[in-house]
Amino acid sequence: MPTIPVYAAPSAKAPLERTTVERRAIGESDVLIDIHFAGICHSDIHQARDGWGEGIYPMVPGHEIAGTVAATGPGVTRFAVGDRVGVGCLVDSCRECDNCRAGLEQHCSGGAVPTYNGRHKDGEPTYGGYAKQIVVDENYTLRIPDALPLDVAAPLLCAGITTYSPLRHWNAGPGKKVAVVGMGGLGHMAVRIAHALGAEVTVLSQTLGKREDGLRLGATQYHATSDPATFEELRDRFDLIVSTVSAPLDFDRYLSLLRTDGALVNVGAPEEPVSLNLFSLLMGRKTLAGSNIGGIRETQEMLDFCAEHGIGSEIELIEAHQINDAYERVLRSDVRYRFVIDTATL
Repeated sequence: MPTIPVYAAPSAKAPLERTTVERRAIGESDVLIDIHFAGICHSDIHQARDGWGEGIYPMVPGHEIAGTVAATGPGVTRFAVGDRVGVGCLVDSCRECDNCRAGLEQHCSGGAVPTYNGRHKDGEPTYGGYAKQIVVDENYTLRIPDALPLDVAAPLLCAGITTYSPLRHWNAGPGKKVAVVGMGGLGHMAVRIAHALGAEVTVLSQTLGKREDGLRLGATQYHATSDPATFEELRDRFDLIVSTVSAPLDFDRYLSLLRTDGALVNVGAPEEPVSLNLFSLLMGRKTLAGSNIGGIRETQEMLDFCAEHGIGSEIELIEAHQINDAYERVLRSDVRYRFVIDTATL
């Protein structure tokens, strides 16, 4: 079992620090991946600081992983040494339930195995991508197209699929008006992908501070939600609203922006409970929904789509010793738009 350099949170209240963990030996269908880049997702902060509860420590965050294959198990058929690959938010599932068979491993009835802060089927903890290497079953490994640089591809493994999946499921495309709530790591990807799908895109953000970026990335309109006039001007406007923020919304106000049969889909996950007046749904036959990443097949589809349309994440590349500072900057919304760790600096 190889010992690998990592950055880990020793406890919920402690800063991340450089240490080592043991990876499992390469099995029959496993690939050993040299990690080149790892994105920092807001989910990493929620979990490293035990905001969602049930943290397993020491915790090695990171589920936006891009690198190359260093070795393969004897039964591997899909990958060879040197291939450009990625790992997203899950590394295993039961493989037998209806959801797994349908390519919806993220909704596995037996419980998908998360890339970090989870447990493998043998009970051993999973450790994520703030690391030099990772061992993953080939069936949960993604191929990164040559057209995508690995650094800007890394965030696609969470931020990309988290926004692509609901946009596809709720049929964003030509003739549809889509609003994106929040202009951050998830939000900027939602704007780019919705625009590439052919939808008319509007950004709803607290302020107009990132308006120029939003328009550059594909939005046609950009409105400040801190201005009450926004909710009057945009009433009954949208077919689909995708909320990417991790703070509770006033759902009644946002639901008023939907057309009849419109949907407000949440991909952000606040730590606090939310409230809702059900009349906001009844009047207009509206839907309030959630979406959780995507399955392996859809994630590969997303990577291929992004390669075809020249879509990567807008990133700020950092060294490993800057991780704790990057966490604080994420909480201040002081990043445009995704921190990516150069794991050569571990």
